Amino acid sequence: MNHLRHVGKSVKRKDGPDKVTGRAVYSQDIKLPGMLTGRILRSPHPHAKIISIDLSKAKALDGVKSVITVEDTKGIKHGFVETPRYPADQEVLARDRVVHVGEEIAAVAAINEVTAQAALELIEIEYEILPPVFDPHKAMKEDAPEIHPSHPKVAEKESYANIGGKTESGWGDVEQGFAEADYVREDRYESHLRTHGYLEPQVTVAQWESDKLNVWTSSMGAFNKRAKLAKVLDLPYSSVRVHKAYVGGAFGGKVDLYSHEYCAARLSMMTGRPVRFVASREEIFSAYR
Repeated sequence: MNHLRHVGKSVKRKDGPDKVTGRAVYSQDIKLPGMLTGRILRSPHPHAKIISIDLSKAKALDGVKSVITVEDTKGIKHGFVETPRYPADQEVLARDRVVHVGEEIAAVAAINEVTAQAALELIEIEYEILPPVFDPHKAMKEDAPEIHPSHPKVAEKESYANIGGKTESGWGDVEQGFAEADYVREDRYESHLRTHGYLEPQVTVAQWESDKLNVWTSSMGAFNKRAKLAKVLDLPYSSVRVHKAYVGGAFGGKVDLYSHEYCAARLSMMTGRPVRFVASREEIFSAYR
């Protein structure tokens, strides 16, 4: 194999020296002058209507620079793939109801993390608790509560039953294959909700300056992030730049747009200062895909 350039040979990682010496710059390493700390208020309920939100005490807290809810957004929805089968149906912040524990309701930007957390605790929300659905088989029954009543499939009176989409694939004559098989086993397999388990948490730094948005975020999908941010912020692509920092693990869990990325951008636009969000491990386990 001596004639081969790479097979059977030790190949040095180009990013190895930077990582082992600490020179590698991750999103959390980004420090900008005047940077604010962002935090998100999340739902403690799996299913509830939002009756009212009172932000007055949080806004009055010394050191709080801005507080936002869905009323401060453009109302533009997004989705993971955005196709007719899976339409853009997700708000960047909850509008009328929450449908899972950890769903984002409001966000604050403050001078430090302590102040930001204190502001979250001052936000008063009145809920009307709705029946949750924890079992997927019960969720598919006709009498199950509709978790997403505004979904286009519900509005168009399609068969819905809380199924976001259905995909079937196959090849050959399956029934013939079963008939000719020496052994056929049918079973049902279930697993718990899982996390991607990356070492680096979700981190985003956003800076709005001179009608341009610069974003540093822990993701391998810089162009996807730019497209989604431009859409929900109603900005031209040319006004949004997503910088690719080192990523401390992702495994597919950081490619989509998350609310904290939108909130960092929107709060920076409202305050005129850079804003950084760092998700806690508890948030990652409970509120991220």
